Amino acid sequence: MPPLLGCCLTIISLGTRFQESTRWLRGRDPAAPGGDMGTADSKLNFRKAVIQLTTKTQPVEATDDAFWDQFWADSATSVQDVFALVPAAEIRAVREESPSNLATLCYKAVEKLVQGSESGCHSEKEKQIVLNCCRLLTRVLPYIFEDPDWRGFFWSTVPGAGQEGGEEDENARPLAESLLLAIADLLFCPDFTIQSHRKSAVDSAEDIHSLDSCEYIWEAGVGFAHSPQPNYTHDLNRTELLKLLLTCFSEAMYLPPAPDSNSANPWVQFFCSTENRHALPLFTSLLNIVCAYDPVGYGIPYNHLLFSDYREPLVEEAAQVLIVTLDYDSATSTSPTVDGTTTGTAMDDSDPPGPENLFVNYLSRIHREEDFQFILKGVARLLSNPLLQTYLPNSAKKIQFHQELLVLFWKLCDFNKKFLFFVLKSSDVLDILVPILFFLNDARADQSRVGLMHIGVFILLLLSGERNFGVRLNKPYSVRVPMDIPVFTGTHADLLIVVFHKIITSGHQRLQPLFDCLLTIIVNVSPYLKSLSMVAANKLLHLLEAFSTTWFLFSAVQNHHLVFFLLEVFNNIIQYQFDGNSNLVYAIIRKRSVFHQLANLPTDMPSIHKALQRRRRTPETLSRTNSQEGISMEGSCPAVPAEPGTLKTSLVATPGIDKLTEKSQVSEDGTMKSLESESRRSPVESSSPARKSEEEPWNGEPGQACQEQQQSPTASAGGQWNPTPDWVLSWKSKLPLQTIMRLLQVLVPQVEKICIDKGLTDESEILKFLQHGTLVGLLPVPHPILIRKYQANSGTAMWFRTYMWGVIYLRNVDPPVWYDTDVKLFEIQRV
Repeated sequence: MPPLLGCCLTIISLGTRFQESTRWLRGRDPAAPGGDMGTADSKLNFRKAVIQLTTKTQPVEATDDAFWDQFWADSATSVQDVFALVPAAEIRAVREESPSNLATLCYKAVEKLVQGSESGCHSEKEKQIVLNCCRLLTRVLPYIFEDPDWRGFFWSTVPGAGQEGGEEDENARPLAESLLLAIADLLFCPDFTIQSHRKSAVDSAEDIHSLDSCEYIWEAGVGFAHSPQPNYTHDLNRTELLKLLLTCFSEAMYLPPAPDSNSANPWVQFFCSTENRHALPLFTSLLNIVCAYDPVGYGIPYNHLLFSDYREPLVEEAAQVLIVTLDYDSATSTSPTVDGTTTGTAMDDSDPPGPENLFVNYLSRIHREEDFQFILKGVARLLSNPLLQTYLPNSAKKIQFHQELLVLFWKLCDFNKKFLFFVLKSSDVLDILVPILFFLNDARADQSRVGLMHIGVFILLLLSGERNFGVRLNKPYSVRVPMDIPVFTGTHADLLIVVFHKIITSGHQRLQPLFDCLLTIIVNVSPYLKSLSMVAANKLLHLLEAFSTTWFLFSAVQNHHLVFFLLEVFNNIIQYQFDGNSNLVYAIIRKRSVFHQLANLPTDMPSIHKALQRRRRTPETLSRTNSQEGISMEGSCPAVPAEPGTLKTSLVATPGIDKLTEKSQVSEDGTMKSLESESRRSPVESSSPARKSEEEPWNGEPGQACQEQQQSPTASAGGQWNPTPDWVLSWKSKLPLQTIMRLLQVLVPQVEKICIDKGLTDESEILKFLQHGTLVGLLPVPHPILIRKYQANSGTAMWFRTYMWGVIYLRNVDPPVWYDTDVKLFEIQRV
């Protein structure tokens, strides 16, 4: 860019910024010129009102408008001001000592919101009252929720709050319903949150209630072609209302996790029901606002420092509200049919009725390819944003809500199988894969981001259950996103294996429960990998070498599962993708001693005891020795642990891989057939005794080994598990080594002969020989391809709920909506 043009753009940017600032001050501050003085006075008056409320020992009548109006009519306080001027201790004091006054405050604030939604907020004063009530309720609601005695308050009717006439109490809505419907109406209020289509300055109240909000969807995208003119005031007002809505939904934070409970969040349940006439336009508005957002814009360097991006807070709030409304246990519901695609309206009416939650229902019925393309491109663009590399440091805006986006993507794939098939139909799925691998690699050493690691792995597990995902991984990897992994030339499959190896060998120790998942993903895609690089092949062999040491195998009851998974990977590639995988075959030949050691694994008690004596400390479990790390990518930064004092939220335990997945066998025509096996059932579920190890080969599922552990006398008097010869024999006899041993039996003599005959010392010549080699007719009959597909269950539903609310809790720091309240869904911990 020429220097003169750069200067001109900067001057124009600063001028525009000044105009926006002055316009904002004129439009949003009801105080006269000299607004600072007016604002200071209003803050003082607001604080006086709060003090009066906390010091009054007698109930204040609801009809005392002069008193209650002090909280919203005369003040111009920002949401940050409200949080500063209404301390937590004083809210709790009013709750305990003057409960009727707190109840009246909430009722009066909701009443003002209802009045605003009915009148249409035509005057600036009405708009200010609505915003002030929003801020006050956002501040107070968490303290209502944290007290079990108050939890039913919003679901009770307020005497005298019903319809006019004698039946007022019978027709009165619970306060929660009135509040939620008022918020919904206000989110489609002309000249407050949407642009009015009318020429006249004033609309009647009847017009507000007859307004078709589907014509006022906030952004073009799914089901809506028109992109409204951006309006920063409307965006700010929408953000405040959505923050209050999210606060209403957050009652879930104050209930302890209960995996067996299917009780829905009553706030979400009502808001996403047919009672909300704005459900469809609001769902599409939230989805479109998120997916249409482009944080980089025209790509002018440092534009985010010159302009205030009023759209980003709205997008963050929209993403958070959207994922909370979609918090629905699909394991207990029946999803609409998902085969094929049709054209026509945005929502497919041909499907049978879906869940009662309309947001989930609408999401599951999106079916047009152009809508899928819009959603996928939007999510991929935002997930890739933190990966942006520019020549000017910090010149591009980086978003922070990638965790919410990952939850949203999960919900899209889980509830709408047509969308999942669309994602996998082309290489666009790699635009999702690369950012996820970047986040996994970057967060691997940070214990405050263990939740991010889990959701990234869960998404990849879900995708890996589909054949197309494995096929897409064969696309060459050319986009060089800086990661501290070895430089390699290869495919996206190589990238996945190299990153997974990095996670296993140098990740935080709390990631060990994910090892099964990581290897299951590699097993699922392995039958389709056409050509692994030497780097990736060596990484797989290094993992086998580390997992097959005797002290590791004998250290825990489930450790041998990892060896079974890796052997299954090698068998799949040898049987189905031998041609093109000479690098892996060469690596197997070089490390043939590992396989021979496994075949000759000692099973006598002295050998087991001797192996355990050499047991190392957990952090040294997987040494990177001999893993040939190589030089990391240029511009990459090493993964670092969390800063001391970093806040994190606890997570519930995730189900084991046997509960997370269901085995399917791939038929010759490519279709999958589910395999229901008794051995998949956990000891808790199964009343029948476990199969004896001699009766049937191990089927690759951890559940069976757990049963064997319970049936075998391997527990000491103190309850601590100890390995026994019988236990080792029970799984050693099932190690699937036949294919690999046959390969070694055929190829090792040939390779040794060619090296001696031709005096070869260069591995490239050996690789060339292996590329032209064949094992046709020499290997055992190919085994069926087994895929472990993710299956929805209540355990993962609870995990996602805990993770989602933990993210929302930590991300909402300005203002700190839930900070220092007594949440029960998770614990807040410092690293």
